Amino acid sequence: MEWPADYHMHTPLCRHARGEPVEYALRARALGLREIGFADHAPMPQDDFDDWRMRASELEAYVAAVEAARRAVPEVKIRLGLEVDYLPGLEGWIRELAGRHAWDFLIGSVHYVTEDWAIDHPGQVRRWEGVDPASVWQAYLERLEAAAGSGLFDILGHVDLPKKFGHRPPAELAPLWRRLFEVARRAGCAIEINTAGLRKPCGEMYPAPALLRMAFEAGVGLTFGSDAHAPEEVGSDWAEAVRLARAAGYRETLRWEGRRKVGVELPELPACPVRSQVVE
Repeated sequence: MEWPADYHMHTPLCRHARGEPVEYALRARALGLREIGFADHAPMPQDDFDDWRMRASELEAYVAAVEAARRAVPEVKIRLGLEVDYLPGLEGWIRELAGRHAWDFLIGSVHYVTEDWAIDHPGQVRRWEGVDPASVWQAYLERLEAAAGSGLFDILGHVDLPKKFGHRPPAELAPLWRRLFEVARRAGCAIEINTAGLRKPCGEMYPAPALLRMAFEAGVGLTFGSDAHAPEEVGSDWAEAVRLARAAGYRETLRWEGRRKVGVELPELPACPVRSQVVE
């Protein structure tokens, strides 16, 4: 049995993670993961845009750290990626980043619903007070749809991220979700099961089961990511994530090399109601 690759891991360069890439790779090897991928927060054109991503001058150090992990842990295939914030108007910058290295994949994420509001930032959680959650979700989904249709990304990250602090998407926005997944399918852009949601206040993986089923029915491809910010989070809740994917209808996951994808069969696991912290 081969576990899905973990394609969403960070490094200390993002300023809110710990452990060098080689430590993540060693953890993956110990868990039996044959493939992983790093996707640290990509730089912005201005280094002072926020305080939770690498600086533009650190991009080479990031690539070098991943290369060092490849040399140190050859038993694990280690892919090189980035998690890139999508904001309208930054398409040219993203294309420039995409051309700088031989990336295996790019994850497109929406954190900002305005130029200065990162909806998942703990320091900005009070901005939810006094606003209509539906309007925030609509703004978020419009940006995520634009990211999906841009052709810039291989994977969409944590697609229902605004639920992090408990603000679930209103049911009346279901047509926007269907449109998002249709755009993603046409663009060949996958989504991820991101297990980090279980470690957040929402206590649920991204995306919610109903949304994952909707994505499957739309024909959207799937990857897996722990969103690890520490070595012990690699492969976190992997068995539960596989069960969630299969319950939604998925029977394969996607793997990337040089921004080319290939389907890999998902393992079939016995039903288990107990949440696991590591690969079983």
